[in-house]
Amino acid sequence: MSKQLEGGDEVSWDTSRGKTKGKVISKQTRETKIKGHEVKASAALPQYIVKSDKSGKRAAHKPGELRKL
Repeated sequence: MSKQLEGGDEVSWDTSRGKTKGKVISKQTRETKIKGHEVKASAALPQYIVKSDKSGKRAAHKPGELRKL
């Protein structure tokens, strides 16, 4: 089952320091770089760009890593 998230959706995810939350910025369907890391996204395997409420930083996450709030 694939998750359908949209820009502005509030989500949470696990980090090495516990759970955190933030907002979906966009759905990424092409390869890109964030903070020097490659994001291997495609139309078949999209990732979501999220912005952390706590740090304000952006990161890419696979749909299965995010929980809609």
